[in-house]
Amino acid sequence: MQRTGGFRRKTRSKLRKNVRSKGKISIRKFLQKFDEGERVNLVAESGIQGGMYNPRYHGKSGVIGKKQGSNYYVKIKDGNKFKSLLVHPIHLKKG
Repeated sequence: MQRTGGFRRKTRSKLRKNVRSKGKISIRKFLQKFDEGERVNLVAESGIQGGMYNPRYHGKSGVIGKKQGSNYYVKIKDGNKFKSLLVHPIHLKKG
């Protein structure tokens, strides 16, 4: 039997945009740069699916690792384990 649903299943409220943030996506946010070791928050931009992390990590904080192409590896702690996620900068916020 196949698994029901996909990547964004049950994320209606989690990935919903605020009314004031709807509309065209900022090019500044799309092209932002980060340094290795910088702290960031994972905040998904629901209008762009590419480079998005799994929604279970939404709202978590992490540390920037190395860069791969235009994306960054973000090291986060999930329970007792450290995990590395490959995330596009539009889904990251300095903090």
